[in-house]
Amino acid sequence: MTLTRVVLTSGRVIGLSHLRLSSTYGGLLEGYPHPALNDRRIKRLLAAATAEYPHTPTHLVTPPREHPDGDRAGPFGPVEILPPVTCIGLFDSAPVATDIDPVLHGSALTIVWFQATPQPPSGHDADQGLREVAWEELAEDYEI
Repeated sequence: MTLTRVVLTSGRVIGLSHLRLSSTYGGLLEGYPHPALNDRRIKRLLAAATAEYPHTPTHLVTPPREHPDGDRAGPFGPVEILPPVTCIGLFDSAPVATDIDPVLHGSALTIVWFQATPQPPSGHDADQGLREVAWEELAEDYEI
């Protein structure tokens, strides 16, 4: 069952069937967000997405990184903040290949992205980075 649909900037409509939202910095008990911490979190998110959906390719939408203190660095480097909500979603759409039967085939892609709110993406209002995913290059066709 499709939870919602997102319209990519290419015009392709993709359906979201599974969605996991979490706090980007949930569980951070001490210290502060910095580049090395963020890189580790992103690496773990990609590993979790790949493990959860092993039969589809996984893609990361590169998140924006804010540096509210400029170049001023603490003991772990400068403060670097990612958007507050991490998302892992399984999307599907019509097949990428044009020479296969669209009734018997589809395409799928697991996408990891960050966003400002815990609202599911929808239509043209989804995060711009999510809407710009190059589906034709990244998704994989499957037989229904």
